Amino acid sequence: MGRLPFVLPLLGLAALLVALGLGMTRDPKRLPSPLVGRPVPEFALAPLLDGGAPLVASALAGDGEPKLLNLFASWCTSCRLEHPMLMRIAAEGVALYGLDWKDAPEDGRAYLAARGNPFRAVGSDPDGRAGLALGVTGTPETFVIDGRGIIRHRHVGPITAEAWEGTLRPMLARLGAGAAG
Repeated sequence: MGRLPFVLPLLGLAALLVALGLGMTRDPKRLPSPLVGRPVPEFALAPLLDGGAPLVASALAGDGEPKLLNLFASWCTSCRLEHPMLMRIAAEGVALYGLDWKDAPEDGRAYLAARGNPFRAVGSDPDGRAGLALGVTGTPETFVIDGRGIIRHRHVGPITAEAWEGTLRPMLARLGAGAAG
């Protein structure tokens, strides 16, 4: 009984060290998404670009073609680094849709005007509600959506050549994207 006051803090410290050690083994870019395996949540966004089509969840489903939904913002430094890769992906014929998240529409338009528009449709989400429905924690984030509108993967951070070649392109190919190979 006399050793108990000394043993309890040591046990607590050991438990804390184990918990911290386990946390250090996890990749912070691999954020689990409760939406993987579920349909894209309903949303309807005004088009970012004049004359563009609105971005609605139903446009991401039902045609049998896998898609990427990329969330970006003009204020996002990583998005600027990612943008040339998005242009490459779009040039390969991949169905790429954009969501301008928590951004003033005029800033999003200027961003795409300066860098090019890789998106088939791009919606404006200035209040962040559609991003919230998707569980977004920041930009850029990209979702792989199968031809039935089911989210199959969430990629957090910029799409690099490694991420494209090693994960996203093969996943799209498995899902049946004709231009993803």
